[in-house]
Amino acid sequence: MNAITPMKPWKTPLLRVFFFILGAVKPLQTDLKNLSFIHFARWVIITRHQFPQLSPQQPREELRYDYLMFFSNFNGTWNQYIDAFSAVLSQGLNAIWRWSEKFPGSVPVTPFKAYISQLQFDTDYYYNAYPRAATNDVKAALRVQDAFNEFVKTSQTLSPSDFEKAYRQFLVRVQADLGSTGMAPVGT
Repeated sequence: MNAITPMKPWKTPLLRVFFFILGAVKPLQTDLKNLSFIHFARWVIITRHQFPQLSPQQPREELRYDYLMFFSNFNGTWNQYIDAFSAVLSQGLNAIWRWSEKFPGSVPVTPFKAYISQLQFDTDYYYNAYPRAATNDVKAALRVQDAFNEFVKTSQTLSPSDFEKAYRQFLVRVQADLGSTGMAPVGT
């Protein structure tokens, strides 16, 4: 999902301060990181003076607004994504997008969905390294790999009976993370 929202230029420094605080105080990012179906989410501010001139002959644009650009990759449907954003991150979303013109707030969700749908643009290209794996599948695979690496280090000198015991402990430790990936999630 990609969305561009206009902001009055005097609001840009205030949002930059908020983004600085959000980046510096890691616990403020916890809720976003815990939404495990989100692969990536990023907000970028582009001021009205940062738009490029493609040639010296192109007149410089006189824009009235700065712009807040939002980019995100996720598993699931658009409705599921916006519902989860609204339910879990409403305060954070309001703190970020409140500076944008005509932002209705993230709750109730229906006006928020209408706002986003008006300001988003389609993604023409999307790369997925693991097309049949959701974010949780990749995280689980990483936990299994870490546990396996630890098992390899600690089992090198074990007797056969101790190895069997350690192997069983390894399997118990990773059993919740073992499985198969299903069909790729459908995104709209």
